[in-house]
Amino acid sequence: MNIHKAHDESIVLGDGVCTIIPLSEGTFTIDKTKIFVPFNHESDDLYQRPIGSLLVEVQPFCIKTATDILLIDTGLGFSQHNQLQLHLNLRRNGIDPEKVTKVLMSHLHKDHAGGVSKRDNIGNYSLAFPNATYYVQKKEFAFAMETGFPSFMSEEIGVLENNPQVHWLDGDGVIDGFIKHETTAGHSPFHQVFWITVGDFTLFFGADDAPQLQQMKSKFVAKYDFDGKKCMELRQQWWQEGQENKWVFLFYHDIKTPIYSF
Repeated sequence: MNIHKAHDESIVLGDGVCTIIPLSEGTFTIDKTKIFVPFNHESDDLYQRPIGSLLVEVQPFCIKTATDILLIDTGLGFSQHNQLQLHLNLRRNGIDPEKVTKVLMSHLHKDHAGGVSKRDNIGNYSLAFPNATYYVQKKEFAFAMETGFPSFMSEEIGVLENNPQVHWLDGDGVIDGFIKHETTAGHSPFHQVFWITVGDFTLFFGADDAPQLQQMKSKFVAKYDFDGKKCMELRQQWWQEGQENKWVFLFYHDIKTPIYSF
């Protein structure tokens, strides 16, 4: 069965065994400056943007199961009406941010980690999900803090350090028996991907190794990846495995197809 719906619609799998909610923060262009510029499909012209601009959605995912409310990546961290856009998007879908139990981080680039924390009126940062356990690759955090701007926002992710809510991952493994994580070193040196098994379903989140549906169907090496050739090979491998095993794909940067299944 193919799943192909608008990015503001949730998907229920099986007899309510799992609900997947794309939390779109909008469409943006990004070029070599690494600045995310909002894009309006009705009024903006991609060809008027700088040469080489990429058109992307920024789209964390919420996954509700019988035991957990999972959040996969945390968006840009923009605010509306003095609230995190991510919090607003969750509430619009009937989810209290304080009920989120796990935050899974693929990597810490600013468009994936901006909503890790929130800033108060006097400039202090705290974790945006006070009752969640955050799962972060330890080497990814060290790399992000060392590298800094413009790819990483140190002040936003710095609250992870020495925080009791953070479970530091070291390489590959399994979380609570149903979330498999694997470090790929594809898009970035310590980038990781996730397989989430709920009932008879396997959800796959490839983050920026596998950001869009069309990229799974074409063979190319992207210059913006740490190891573009490896990303290409992994996409081919995952697409084949996904077809054979009926995975549900979650695409963080896809404008039209955030969720896809065979």
